[in-house]
Amino acid sequence: MLDTILSQAVNGLVLGFLYVLIAVGLSIIFGLLGIVNFAHGAFFALGAYFAMQLYRSFGWPAVILAPFLAGAIGMVVELSLIRRLYGKEPLLSLILTFALSLLMSALIRLFWGGAGQPFSPPRFLAGFVEWGPVLITTYRLAVLGITTALLIGLWAFFAYTPYGRILRAGSRDAEMVGLLGINLPSVLTWVFGLGCCLAGAAGLLAAPLWTVDPTMSESAIMPAFVIVTIGGLGSYAGAIVAGLLVGVVTALTIAFAPEASAAAMYVLMAVILLLRPRGLFGERWERFE
Repeated sequence: MLDTILSQAVNGLVLGFLYVLIAVGLSIIFGLLGIVNFAHGAFFALGAYFAMQLYRSFGWPAVILAPFLAGAIGMVVELSLIRRLYGKEPLLSLILTFALSLLMSALIRLFWGGAGQPFSPPRFLAGFVEWGPVLITTYRLAVLGITTALLIGLWAFFAYTPYGRILRAGSRDAEMVGLLGINLPSVLTWVFGLGCCLAGAAGLLAAPLWTVDPTMSESAIMPAFVIVTIGGLGSYAGAIVAGLLVGVVTALTIAFAPEASAAAMYVLMAVILLLRPRGLFGERWERFE
């Protein structure tokens, strides 16, 4: 029993870190742009499909480009569509990004078909690693290491680089950043692209673990919203803690009560919001209250 719990908890951490990558991008976009991006899951799916296509065309080294392609498409979307919504009714962003999600899913089906496509991890990451009672695949362990490195790098970027500090300041008072002479529209474009790039990176890493199919977007977007809600809107630390909680709770529920696994994260969200309505790390945001 203990062996099963520990193994599932480690698998839950892997799932949780993937959710965190998606949720952090969603949280960054909301924090600075004030846009609830319903199409975020579609960029996750794009990352997986781009990785699969790049691997088939050029081999494994090329798959690293997949997140950047997803981010580039995100920047184009921001320039052409999202930019028109700043300062307007929040419901408009929900409607537009929801429609964008449907459009992107339809385009994925058009180019790659609607059937699921397997995508195996590289051979050098095949096999298992056994550490005491914990048994985990080598690829899952690699995902754990890569996602941890990405999140640490993102934290260092926000904490120690001038551009990161601009983003943090803009999330609190975008008007003041503009008054300081910084090209705020350009910053917003890069922020949206960064959020989509993180979703694409999560899609790249999840592709060998999940079946690559158009429904990946739906499988990613709801956990991302749950994590952002639990962690607190716009909170980087909150997204990390909430993502790990959701991942571990989901994995343990799958092991011991599979029929309840789909509802586990929503029950967790309800309990936390009853105790702390703003989420674990939620703060009062003057821009939205």
